[in-house]
Amino acid sequence: MRLRIGIDTGGTFTDVVALDADGALVTTKTPSTPADPAAGFAAGVTKILALLGAGPDDVAALCHGTTVATNRLLEDRVDDLGFVTTEGFGSILEIARQSVPDGYGNSYFWVKPPRIVPAHRVRTVGGRLDHTGAELRPFDEDSAVAAARFFRDAGIRAIGVCFLHSYADPSHELAMRDVLAREHPDAVVSLSCEVLREYREYERSVTTLVDAAVKPAMNGYLARIAERAAARLLVMKSNGGVLSAEEVARQPITTVLSGPAAGALGAAHVASRAGRGSVVTLDGGGTSTDVAVVLDGEPTLTTEGSIGRHPVKIPMIDIVTVGAGGGSVAWRSPDGALKVGPRSAGADPGPLCYGRGGTEATVTDAHAVLGRIPPHLLGGEVPLDVAAARAGLAALAGDLGLTVERAAAGILEISAWNQANAIRRITVKRGLDVRDYPLVAFGGSGPLLVCRLLDVLGLPVAVVPENPGNLSAFGLLTVDVRNDCVRTRVVRDAELDPALPAAIYAELEAEAAEALAREGFPPDRRRFARSADLRYYGQAFEVRVAAPAGPPDGAFRAEVVRRFHDAHEALYGYCHRDDPRHPVEWVNLRVSGIGPIDRPRLAERPPGDGDPSRALTGARRVHFDDWTEAPVYRREKLAPGDAVTGPAVIEEFGSTLPLHPGFTAELDGHGNLVVTR
Repeated sequence: MRLRIGIDTGGTFTDVVALDADGALVTTKTPSTPADPAAGFAAGVTKILALLGAGPDDVAALCHGTTVATNRLLEDRVDDLGFVTTEGFGSILEIARQSVPDGYGNSYFWVKPPRIVPAHRVRTVGGRLDHTGAELRPFDEDSAVAAARFFRDAGIRAIGVCFLHSYADPSHELAMRDVLAREHPDAVVSLSCEVLREYREYERSVTTLVDAAVKPAMNGYLARIAERAAARLLVMKSNGGVLSAEEVARQPITTVLSGPAAGALGAAHVASRAGRGSVVTLDGGGTSTDVAVVLDGEPTLTTEGSIGRHPVKIPMIDIVTVGAGGGSVAWRSPDGALKVGPRSAGADPGPLCYGRGGTEATVTDAHAVLGRIPPHLLGGEVPLDVAAARAGLAALAGDLGLTVERAAAGILEISAWNQANAIRRITVKRGLDVRDYPLVAFGGSGPLLVCRLLDVLGLPVAVVPENPGNLSAFGLLTVDVRNDCVRTRVVRDAELDPALPAAIYAELEAEAAEALAREGFPPDRRRFARSADLRYYGQAFEVRVAAPAGPPDGAFRAEVVRRFHDAHEALYGYCHRDDPRHPVEWVNLRVSGIGPIDRPRLAERPPGDGDPSRALTGARRVHFDDWTEAPVYRREKLAPGDAVTGPAVIEEFGSTLPLHPGFTAELDGHGNLVVTR
């Protein structure tokens, strides 16, 4: 027995999926351990192996999605951080981008947040390059030594280094690392030329500092779980690929959206197998909800993301996250309004109904009180105290002057609108009509509000995959090994010498090939995907487009420019295709090195007899518009072609689908529940 295991650590549960050599899947969950996520990881491995009657020697690979780096940034735990930059640019973090959240109308009230590194922990070093990499002034080793000794004497161990124009020539940054290694050997150092080799000094500086900030915690965590993993450990990256733990330890910043990225990829895999190439994905967890867009089978990517208040300019799946999970706390604002989230009860103590000492009503409590989820979770492993949930909601409802049912329904309505607004941000604000895309809902709490989302957004259909609570862990088994490389070269299209992109793409592909070789991929199993960032001259930001393979000749250049015009028009509603007053400018060239893996096979199921009554397990009182006696079905007993009409509840091990009146759920040939009005 050779197993591949996917483990996704969430805010409430750690999800585990095992795939054997024959393509059979086994899933389970175990409570997350926020104090030490490695303990939850180990418990998940132990539990899935016990279910299979297997041992550690049967595991070929472990694929892991982690929130360690994400949580550290969201909680703003970036203390004891130092920054080294070019002489004369010590205020780069203070100047930032001069942007004010919510527009300049907020500038009278907005308080500038503290910088990621306070000014007294910034040190500058002499030496200067121009934008081509030519040396204007040599590296000043004396000031470098002084900076290193300052950090050593102050006990600052995490240090980020970002020199001006080091994307064009990294020699000064490499020299600084040598000085730090000699003068301050205990330091953990991140260089911008290794973290993000492209221009825009502020974003590159912050991204490098974020990498340095999470590196000690991430490396310690990876070391702890590697000790407990007998097999090869692969870690999910934000860009939709995986890398070995050893490679990820060099650039932990690449894992800041590790868990949500796996869910989007799992949803993309399931949707494409079911013949739905473009969808909106919704991953509802205990702490938050993550939404993304899949176009033609691939989640959309961005380099304009942020985690908390920190801009992180690395390739990542374009995901919008809102604090609208099952554990989101319902509360009364000072003006008397009902609010939901973004604060979460988390896994410990969790919602009131968990019976672990929770004191605040949550979204899960509202579902429990209205009967939309069973009185126990995970097949009986987690019994729910519905009476405690009702008592907590009664106190909140009393403050609001509402009945318990009205308060619970209001909590769910607000949560649904929070999710709907996140979907609008990822679609309408990207130039996409949300009504054109099916919704793939997964995660433990993802399917709970799909009927309401179909109404609010006018979506055509919602798809709930099999084992939706474990889809993120399943997604880890669908992911290729992937590494991204980038170079900045700003030049107008009319002045572009074909030799320049040819040389840069060759250099990037060699760099990506070296990374794939370290991952064990021979030359015949390496694949390279090119892309380029272009803009109209005078614009501040770029649009990324795929670049074709082959020699970067005139035809190559014309095709990339054509794709840029098309993409710009799709995003912004206009382009300057035939207007010489707006020349096109090339900015960044990119290569993704891809090591393909064998993906799970999703076999089609034979159709049933069309009678869903075989899955009927009973009925219970459920509140939709009013209390009603709703039939309850077990999902695993449904067969393709079976259709269930609401009001009803469809239950399974890791999730529940409350089917509102006027909606129908039909099981398709791949085991997906397809929900329509």
